[in-house]
Amino acid sequence: MKRIAAAIGVFALLAGAPRAAERGVPAARTLRDGVQQTWKGQISDNLCGAKHEEAAEGQGKMPDRDCTLACVRGGSKFALVVDGKVFQIANQDLEDLKTHAGHTVTVTGELKGQEITVSKITMP
Repeated sequence: MKRIAAAIGVFALLAGAPRAAERGVPAARTLRDGVQQTWKGQISDNLCGAKHEEAAEGQGKMPDRDCTLACVRGGSKFALVVDGKVFQIANQDLEDLKTHAGHTVTVTGELKGQEITVSKITMP
């Protein structure tokens, strides 16, 4: 039974099962642990993630930058949000995280599990 399943998997691959790039997934988004990669996303925090809410009832929504910095001051950790997926950032002491809080940026770094060790942050 295992041989049949393996043969079907190989057949699907040879028959033209779509590769990541053909499904619209950019090569840099193919997640590989331990390899320098580049992502485009927003510097946020792990509490708010992709959605910054109203700070206090009736007070209105804070700008993403202000919300991120306030949450980090309150104990949250910086994170990178890529297409709604939240990646933790390992090196929280990187000064560029504060500089680019709330911004859409290009991040270069190394992924380990769901955590990125950032080596460079640039504005697109």
